[in-house]
Amino acid sequence: MKFPLAIPVGELAQQLDARLLGDTGLQATGINEIHHVGAGDITFVDVEKYYDKALKSAATIILINKETAVPAGKALLVVADPFTAYNNLVWRYRPLQPLTGSISATAVIGSGTIIEPGAVIGHHVQIGANCHIQANVYLGDHTVVGDEVIIQAGTVIGTDAFYYKKTAAGFQKWRSGGRVVIEDRVDIGANCTINKGVSSDTVIGAGSKLDCQIQIGHDTKLGKNCLLAAQVGIAGNCTIGDEVVLYGQVGVAQNLTIGDRAVALARSGVRKDMEAGKTYFGTPAQEARQAYKELAALHLLPEYLKQERR
Repeated sequence: MKFPLAIPVGELAQQLDARLLGDTGLQATGINEIHHVGAGDITFVDVEKYYDKALKSAATIILINKETAVPAGKALLVVADPFTAYNNLVWRYRPLQPLTGSISATAVIGSGTIIEPGAVIGHHVQIGANCHIQANVYLGDHTVVGDEVIIQAGTVIGTDAFYYKKTAAGFQKWRSGGRVVIEDRVDIGANCTINKGVSSDTVIGAGSKLDCQIQIGHDTKLGKNCLLAAQVGIAGNCTIGDEVVLYGQVGVAQNLTIGDRAVALARSGVRKDMEAGKTYFGTPAQEARQAYKELAALHLLPEYLKQERR
């Protein structure tokens, strides 16, 4: 998530009542959780075993709950509860703005685009030229849609991330400050759901085609010219290459990488990274040739056991 204007780190320290350590001349240009940080970003860490990862990340400003050595070119903001401070910053710069009409006055809609009755277009949404947004589609705040995109009836894009921090008091919701970005010439079937990023973008790459009833989790990056059949479910923070094919009811666990042109056959359960150009099958998914050998061996097992008893 990027800020409209850079924020001096001293100003942030005042907002959060934080102790500022390190370079006091820095400015924050965005805020991201650790998986997606870049130069200029704020991130947070509140568990000591993860301090090193945060301090060595690309983040420029780190919310932390204990004083520690500050790497060169960085600043620390020491607060009692870094997660709450992080969440409050996202709320401050990406506040809730309830809609009062079907199409926000801040939405930008390109020429030749058709918006059917019942569609809801949120604040600061950008839609390109020659798109077709069918009835009862929902596009949440800050969603970006490219040119020549088709989104079929009932699809919901830009819902909150399913992302919670477990605390002694229960699950604390992260404020979703990211976006969904739909690139050019994407087709999305009916009744799909695509969550916005927690802090970065959920991306559907140019030319990709999604069947009906597909769920894509927060911060996932789907490559170009991918093909996803009905009822595919992809968890958050996955990176999926170009020209990947996922057949019906494939499930992909969180934080995985799938290489270019990989294929997962129907009803496969993907729990590990998939290599480029290979075909996978089964639960847990493995290379299809090996999976078929194991299924054939299993089919022969009853006869083998009969022979052993004889």
